[in-house]
Amino acid sequence: MTKPYDMRKSERFIPNHGRKSAGPSKGNAMHPKQSPSSEYRVEQDSMGTVQVPAGAYFGSQTQRAVENGLHTGLKLPFGFIYALALVKRCAADVNDQLEGLDSKLAAVIMIAAEEVMAGRWNNQFVVDLFQTGSGTSTNMNMNEVLAARANELISGQKGGRSPVHPNDHVNMGQSSNDVMPTAMHVAAVLALNRSLLPAWHHLNQALEKKASDFKGVRKIGRTHLQDAVPMNLGQAFGGFARQVDLGCQRISAAIPRLTELALGGTAIGTGLNAPAGFAENTIAGISKQTGIRFEQARNHFEAQAARDAVVEISGVLKTLSVGLIKIANDIRWMGSGPRCGIGELRLPALQPGSSIMPGKVNPVVSEMVIQAAYQVMGNDTTIALAGQSGNFEINVTVPVMAYNLLQSIDLLAASARLLADKCVQGLKADRQQCEAYVEHSLALVTGLVPLIGYDRAAAVAKRAYETGKTIREVALEEKIATAEELARLLS
Repeated sequence: MTKPYDMRKSERFIPNHGRKSAGPSKGNAMHPKQSPSSEYRVEQDSMGTVQVPAGAYFGSQTQRAVENGLHTGLKLPFGFIYALALVKRCAADVNDQLEGLDSKLAAVIMIAAEEVMAGRWNNQFVVDLFQTGSGTSTNMNMNEVLAARANELISGQKGGRSPVHPNDHVNMGQSSNDVMPTAMHVAAVLALNRSLLPAWHHLNQALEKKASDFKGVRKIGRTHLQDAVPMNLGQAFGGFARQVDLGCQRISAAIPRLTELALGGTAIGTGLNAPAGFAENTIAGISKQTGIRFEQARNHFEAQAARDAVVEISGVLKTLSVGLIKIANDIRWMGSGPRCGIGELRLPALQPGSSIMPGKVNPVVSEMVIQAAYQVMGNDTTIALAGQSGNFEINVTVPVMAYNLLQSIDLLAASARLLADKCVQGLKADRQQCEAYVEHSLALVTGLVPLIGYDRAAAVAKRAYETGKTIREVALEEKIATAEELARLLS
């Protein structure tokens, strides 16, 4: 007999990327100090008997997955669990309508699923992230929790396989092979629409506001880390805003591929054991519940064997990360100093920057955002490698793809809001410093080229460099133009 999973292990903190924890939750019937060696129930499955903690809603297959797997502390995040429970809820409703599932059983399954979606039974999802590549263990974890809770609602006793059976009833018309990719797509689309896109629109608005505020501030442009011709600070922030706007467009352009759902393909894409109308109606239910139009995959063999839509959106997220690094880096460089750096921007002072140097303030928001963006880029590498693991009729890396994708979405959403609220909105321009750089730049001589030609302009720049004078001063000394003409040429 398999030993029971020690529920005390699941009470520890589990990183969840800003989502509700997969750890303990209010309403859980388990007590963290119960002894699993003395308080357990015996569950029967096709492989024999298994000891399961008496207070657990999960059952034998979940218990076996836990005992045979890794114990990293990493779990699929709540966003995924929510999406999976949503699929089960809608499936039960449709199976009732198609008269394949007794209405009373369907009703309690739907109630149990809604409780999971509300976060009531979070700590019942105990399977480690690194599990069988189809995600069967997490699918069965959900099936068992919903069946056990449904049985409790009917009889007052949790657990067991009757009257609600985890496979025959909760998993009716489904396979892990189509349900888990479906839940991943649904979770990703919800996170993109409800979290990432609003956050990036918010950042875009903050940058557009600064582009307007700073349009009258002249600054020197820089190429190759060297002085270039003048511009205004608003133009720099307008460029940042456009990067973010294009990022939003890239997200929106990729979402339609994610709204195609694998549900209905069952084991390998043929739809074996899924009744006619099951997939279409269940997906229609998901669409109604979320307010987002999902549709059945046009080709179920592609939808289950390949994960190209996930690889695609991850590539978009990597592109967003690259842009975010560019923006955050430019802001911290322009704000470097305050006295011995570039100092064109004054960054919000948020916290002490050194344990040894009093008064030092660092660009902490930019640095946090950059690190988060690096993590997203690493996640994309993992997803790209995982996407290659579509062997014949199934991809065997669904859990790790889902984890990394949802983490990337969360990181970019949180980073965009942090950068907007804690950095961009509080930025101020040091007009005096900006103007001083413009006046002392040797590249200012470019404005004289149409008047005196490239070679003579180069000679003026060389003399200015050797004497420490400005281009304007040398041009006046050499009577190249009047002060009024220079004001126009060098503006």
